[in-house]
Formats: sequence, C-alpha cells, structure tokens
Amino acid sequence: MALIYIVEDDQNIHEIETYALRNAGFLIEGFVCAKDFYARLAVRVPDLILLDVMLPDEDGLSIVKKLRSMPKLKHIPVIMVTARTTELDKVKGLDIGADDYITKPFGIMELISRVKALLRRSKNMEEESFLRAADISIDGKKRAVYVGEQLCELTYKEYQLLFFLVQNKGIVLSRDVIMDRVWGADYSESRTVDMHIKTLRQKLGAGGKVIKTVRNVGYMLDAE
Repeated sequence: MALIYIVEDDQNIHEIETYALRNAGFLIEGFVCAKDFYARLAVRVPDLILLDVMLPDEDGLSIVKKLRSMPKLKHIPVIMVTARTTELDKVKGLDIGADDYITKPFGIMELISRVKALLRRSKNMEEESFLRAADISIDGKKRAVYVGEQLCELTYKEYQLLFFLVQNKGIVLSRDVIMDRVWGADYSESRTVDMHIKTLRQKLGAGGKVIKTVRNVGYMLDAE
C-alpha cells in the first residue's frame, strides 16, 4: 500500500485530499508546514508527495528544488497543488522537478487518477533500471546518463524525456504523447517539448544525433 505525504495548510483542502486518497486505499500522512514535513522525511520516505505551492514557511517550488538536489529524495514523485493557473506557472513547476501539476478547485476522481497514474509511471521507471541506445546509457537506480564513458548532467525533466525516448527507441512519438507521458499535465504547450529536445541534444553532444525530428509529428530515438 503506497504511502502519500500531503503538505497543505488549507484545512478544507487537506481534509478533502486525505479523505479521497484514504478511501482509494492509500496510507496518508499530513503536514501543514515545510518544517514538519522535512522532519518526517528524515524518518520515513513516502511513495509520493502531494505538495501545495503556497505554504506558511516555505514556497512549494523551493521545496521541490531541495528534494531534487538530495540523492536519497530526488526520485520521489511530486504532484504540485495550487490555485495558480497560468501556463508559465505550470511550466516553471514542472521544469524544476515536479512530476505533475493540479490546480484548485479539482475533482476527487481527477486527484485519484493523477496519483495512480504517477505511481505507475514511477514504478515502470524503477523496474527498467538500465537502458542503452547507441552511445547513450542510462543507470535508472542512480538516475545517471552517460554518453560513452562521459557523465552527462541533465535536469530532472530532461532525464525523464530521454528515458522515455530510449524506452521507446525506434517508435515515432507525437508531441502530445510525449507531453502526456513525461509531463503528465493537462496542458498542450508543445513548445515545451521542442525546447527540451533542443537542450537535450546539446547536452548529449555527439550522442544527441540519435534523436530524430519527424516532421509534423514529433520525435523518435533512432539507435540503429
């Protein structure tokens, strides 16, 4: 049974999230501030974190940045919950390392669906601990990417994007499919995918040539 930490200072929303997820079969622990959340993290690591952006003692975006910088915690799936609805807010939250983004008000079934989907994606990535395509190799346990023998430093989303491409090497993937599977959010700004592909190619150097653009469709990793 998956353990979920809810970090939310709004009592009504906290109660709704807790009630919905407990009824869906999850174990829940709740926190109203970052301080208590960090203290509990030091004792037990959850399977997923539901994190409000606006907290009394620390911004949720700052919390995500800290989590992604800690080796023991950077793999924890995070869904950000906020009243902010602009495209820029969503992209910013996802690019710093959040896995999904849900805006208030939200439906109970939507919340449960997002949580289950993210846990499935996370489990699939853990099960495939080592992937290779041409000169690119991915160590899933360490979340490390190598081009030949050279370690390649990627952002959280760049890593997830590359992992998805390598998982599906030889298959043409549309921008919408990539957006749904990598960002897992309910927006369709395809430029986000294009920008990440561009920086990913640059960081991979010679290894980036295996990422092919399929005109009017999307991208494919061609490792032949």
